Amino acid sequence: MEIPQELPSASLLRLFMAIIYDSLLLLSVLIFATVLVLVFALTAEQISQDYKIFFQFYLLMVCFFYFSWPWLRRGQTLGMKAWRIQVQSIDGNPLTWRQVSLRFFMAIVSGLLLGMGFFWAIADKQHQTWHDRVSDTRIVLRPK
Repeated sequence: MEIPQELPSASLLRLFMAIIYDSLLLLSVLIFATVLVLVFALTAEQISQDYKIFFQFYLLMVCFFYFSWPWLRRGQTLGMKAWRIQVQSIDGNPLTWRQVSLRFFMAIVSGLLLGMGFFWAIADKQHQTWHDRVSDTRIVLRPK
């Protein structure tokens, strides 16, 4: 599928810088989410022994909503906004829950495979990562 080129594709460097920015912000969100569990529900020993899988799932969902909610609302996380990049649907329609879900989970796979899904964008004609391809999205550079 040929991608309309209204806005130019963002560089991989901008994408990586936004990922670093978002990772720092996400770390603080995850610390807060963990403190909430420790203060209101469980002790550290209970988490590590009895509820480990539930706690890991909870943190995964915190990460999922950290990315998916801003993508759905405006196509940008805070890190993406700082680096003037935005995720868009290829067809120009607003992003859907299906697209952001595919994008999020495939980005994890891309990262686990030594970043190969991200580096794919270097050779790709449309500069799309694996998770862009799977979710029918692309990362564009926003004007100043």
